Amino acid sequence: MKTLIKATSVLALMAASAPALAWEPAKPVEIVVAAGAGGASDQMARMMQAAIQKNNLMKQPVIVSLKGGASGAEALMYMKASDGDPNKLLIAYSLIYMLPLSAKIPFNWRDLSPVSVIAMDQFVLWDNAAGPKTVKDFIAAAKASSSPFKMGGTGSKREDHVLTVFMEKKTGAKFSYLPYKSGGEAATQLVGNHIESNVNNPSENLEVWRAGQVRALCLFDKERISYKTKVTETQSWNDIPTCKEEGLDMQYLMLRALFLPGKATPDQVAFYVDLSKKITETPEYKDYMEKQALKPVFITGKDMLKFLEEDDALNKSLMTEAGFVAN
Repeated sequence: MKTLIKATSVLALMAASAPALAWEPAKPVEIVVAAGAGGASDQMARMMQAAIQKNNLMKQPVIVSLKGGASGAEALMYMKASDGDPNKLLIAYSLIYMLPLSAKIPFNWRDLSPVSVIAMDQFVLWDNAAGPKTVKDFIAAAKASSSPFKMGGTGSKREDHVLTVFMEKKTGAKFSYLPYKSGGEAATQLVGNHIESNVNNPSENLEVWRAGQVRALCLFDKERISYKTKVTETQSWNDIPTCKEEGLDMQYLMLRALFLPGKATPDQVAFYVDLSKKITETPEYKDYMEKQALKPVFITGKDMLKFLEEDDALNKSLMTEAGFVAN
């Protein structure tokens, strides 16, 4: 009996000393993806779902909800209409800046409640494995072609399309941009030789690169990807040269961030900041960052707001120069 009383007292003391959560979800949490199945955002959502469940980071289950309709506008308007609902979490990327400019939808990222930036996504210029072997040869082939080279991407007047337009301006080559529902579909089209190239994120072309069906020509960043473990039989992510190294001086990075709907309370935001920080410390996140060649970062609070304002201004400038801002 003394042992039982002592054990009960210890448990009571532990419960009293454990930090109590000011708020936590009382029902399943929906991770909203503004894209179709198989793309980078979908893959990140699945990783987050697995990390939360395997590491018991939250009592409630997680549901992944794909809302890629109208080039992602479906997800943005869904979040905007969900003011005060702390059980919806958007995986955001440059869409939050670009789509309102190109389609004039009544959305602004400031309508939502920022939580954290958990990664930066990079872009690679890919061609079919049977195509040109270098950037120089690829550009020469595009210039010599009797018709514009077909460039596949995810969504019209978005980051893939912007990169395509700037490649034209930098090189003088002509490209015909073809938008698809997801990066996965753009990868399939490249493997089937229905397009000459795409500028998919590393994760979107990972499996077809590993299978030797596509070639990574160059990376749109100022420095190479850091991961040196072999992905294909002969190459690691670090073996992909930067586009600047190959004579094409272009850089572009894309945020991967989490937002709650508008009017989230400080306690609700704090819960998801804590949750996203815990996710970045899991084996699933670390493994995903390397396998998908993402840059791991963690930005929140005032630093995140500053980052969003600067990134918004940069993307607006690029969209304006590309002629994609609707009148």
